[in-house]
Amino acid sequence: MSNLPVAYDVKTGVTEEMYKYMIQHSVHLHPAQKDLYEFTKNHDRAIMMTALDQCSLFTFFVKILNAKNTIDVGVFTGLSSLTVALALPEDGKVIGCDVSTEYTDHARKYWKQAGVDHKIDLRIRPATETLQELINQGKEGTFDFVFIDADKPNYDAYYELSLKLIRKGGIIAFDNVFFHGDVLKPTEPQAQAIDTLNKKLLTDKRVVITTLAIADGLTLVTKA
Repeated sequence: MSNLPVAYDVKTGVTEEMYKYMIQHSVHLHPAQKDLYEFTKNHDRAIMMTALDQCSLFTFFVKILNAKNTIDVGVFTGLSSLTVALALPEDGKVIGCDVSTEYTDHARKYWKQAGVDHKIDLRIRPATETLQELINQGKEGTFDFVFIDADKPNYDAYYELSLKLIRKGGIIAFDNVFFHGDVLKPTEPQAQAIDTLNKKLLTDKRVVITTLAIADGLTLVTKA
């Protein structure tokens, strides 16, 4: 356990020592996940990487949902897609949505290293277009898990489209719902967009929600 990577930042409400202990005692990483983490942690945008406690949670979700069809909105260097793909059965699929190959070109190396590249369908175009295309193809209500961690002003659009695609009992997970604490006094567009979505989810009778104080805040949504 001692060779597991540790957090690149201190998590909300948890000391660094407590966080290290949690990771060492609850997170199992494939060698490709470890290598991808090590590659990304010193990147100048490493804060965009999925946290290790989130990886463990997503693996848990995929297993208890018996998931086969998933969506990753915002791929970056590919840790979230890799994590979900590793947990899926051989015929499972991750549809990865991103608008640039700048980071996803790195992701492909680690997906192949893990032997799960055939499970990941990366689509380089605006995620709203990909999600709407899936709806147009008659795939409403067929997805088990959706992770949303992309441009914040479009979170509401991603939510509405994902809510159509997710099945009853499936889960939508939103990252960065605390937005580094800026949601307390949102003054810039990204924090305002997150705050607006948080308020919408609270009163949306179509769904049941819960928010976990891990990483930068993670809200989970399932259909009511």
